Amino acid sequence: MNTTASDKTVLEEIGHRLNRLRIERGLTQASLAREAGVSKRTVERIEAGESTQSSTLVRVMRALDILDALYAAIPSSGPRPMNLLKLGGKERQRASSKTQKKPVDNNWQWGNEG
Repeated sequence: MNTTASDKTVLEEIGHRLNRLRIERGLTQASLAREAGVSKRTVERIEAGESTQSSTLVRVMRALDILDALYAAIPSSGPRPMNLLKLGGKERQRASSKTQKKPVDNNWQWGNEG
C-alpha cells in the first residue's frame, strides 16, 4: 500500500480487502452486519470505501476475527530507557512543542537600554 495514497484510496482498499475476506469466509453482508451489531447498510458503506467511525470498523473486524491485524498495524510504543531515567521511572503523559530560543541581539551597546 502506498503511504502517499489519498484517504479515499486507503478507505477503498480497506473496504475491498474486507469485502474479499467476508466472501472468502462465506458470509453475506447481512450476516456480517448481524454478527458485528451494525446495519447491513453500514457494511455496504465500509466495503464501498466510505468513511465510518473507528468503533464501527472495530466491530466489523472483531466479527471477522481479524482484530489482531489492527494491533499489528499500530505497534505498541513503550517508554525509552533514557526517558525513564530522565523522568525518574515515570512515563510521559503528553507531548510538548519545541521551544524556540529568542535570537540574541548582537547590535546591543551601552546606552541602548531605552
